[in-house]
Amino acid sequence: MERRQVIRTMPVRPETPAAPQRRSEVAIDAYFEIKTRIHDRLIDLIDLSLLDTLEPAALKNEIAKLVERLLREEFTQTPLNLGERDKLIGEIQDEMLGLGPLEPFLKDPTVNDILVNGYSHIYVERKGRLERTDARFKDNEHLKKIIDRIVNRIGRRVDESTPMVDARLADGSRVNAIISPLALDGPALSIRKFSRDPLELDDLINYKALTPEIGEVFRGIVKARLNILISGGTGSGKTTMLNCLSRFVPENERIVTIEDAAELQLKQDHVVRLETRPANIEGKGEITQRDLVKNCLRMRPDRIIIGEVRGGEALDMLQAMNTGHDGSLATIHANTPRDALMRLETMVAMAGLNISPLSMKRFISSAVDVIIQISRLSDGSRKMISFQEISGMEGEVITMQEIFAFEQKGVDSDGKVRGAFVARGVRPKFSDKLTAKGISLPGTLFEPKPIADV
Repeated sequence: MERRQVIRTMPVRPETPAAPQRRSEVAIDAYFEIKTRIHDRLIDLIDLSLLDTLEPAALKNEIAKLVERLLREEFTQTPLNLGERDKLIGEIQDEMLGLGPLEPFLKDPTVNDILVNGYSHIYVERKGRLERTDARFKDNEHLKKIIDRIVNRIGRRVDESTPMVDARLADGSRVNAIISPLALDGPALSIRKFSRDPLELDDLINYKALTPEIGEVFRGIVKARLNILISGGTGSGKTTMLNCLSRFVPENERIVTIEDAAELQLKQDHVVRLETRPANIEGKGEITQRDLVKNCLRMRPDRIIIGEVRGGEALDMLQAMNTGHDGSLATIHANTPRDALMRLETMVAMAGLNISPLSMKRFISSAVDVIIQISRLSDGSRKMISFQEISGMEGEVITMQEIFAFEQKGVDSDGKVRGAFVARGVRPKFSDKLTAKGISLPGTLFEPKPIADV
């Protein structure tokens, strides 16, 4: 498409006489004022109805030409050096086509989290460490527009009646936003990024999150259709581990995933992805995870994968695990495997199931086979710190036996955590199930010894 089809025929504003030469560094507020004025002029000059007809690369080039023209013809009173002009053009391209000041961080593969506390405070996490950036929005209204752009793309909304929202970006990155009147210092935005190239189990081994021997056991328990619960704190890598384990589900099995905001990155072809829906402005139409779990049982799933168990859906998940849907996977927020079981009990109680605490514990112990505990350590690294098998009940207590663990021994001069992965010397009950499925593991794998030093 030619340029004249995109640019409306409009008279060019008369050139303003050049202002006296100012210092090369433009004050922050003045810089944002210039950017806003140029952005407003672009809205006048570009036929927005034709934007979708252009390729992104051609559109970026078109915007760059227009900004150069405006700087040359209408903003001569604002001298900018070459670096400032390139920065301005790039930021306006991001403003028109992306998420404004956040766009560079979304493109940066070293950034894991983007945290916005009001318009002037943007933090990112790199390699497990938070750092404040120089980026900022013009004001809270500017930040609110970017939040609206994110949530509108997936048919959700955020306003005074619903000031909190969970959403996702096109690449599956998780987004949470909260605005006034709940956020007192301006809108707050949190983005958990996901790599365009999802991590594999071998990557976790290379990052020393676990060892090759433990990786072989993980591969085996997925193929043998054990019910797996992945436990950990915020940002510990639960979803990453869930993605990695899902790679070992055979291609000929039907997988149904259930999430609040779709972010799992499964590579199989036979996958049905389900996502919850919030209530509409009248408070109707909400579809919860529990509704989706109930529905997916009618969809003939071979595997059910729940992004995160956090409410009454725990009951239906456990029922599915107990009634023929072996091989289910889920994540849960908890600091230890024992805490994960306690949280499951609480969630089942939330579902209104009227059974005794003892029966509830037996229900849980017969459904869940293993718990993988993930943790983010003080140096920002993420590791599997405990792998436990649920072995049954003793009296009124669910019994577990730890198969592998990571024992921290200290911190070196660079602040890096030092420790070792160890086998506890317990041969798990599920090893017979693996053997029956034709999955063989070395007999010495579970002998009590350090597996690898980190």
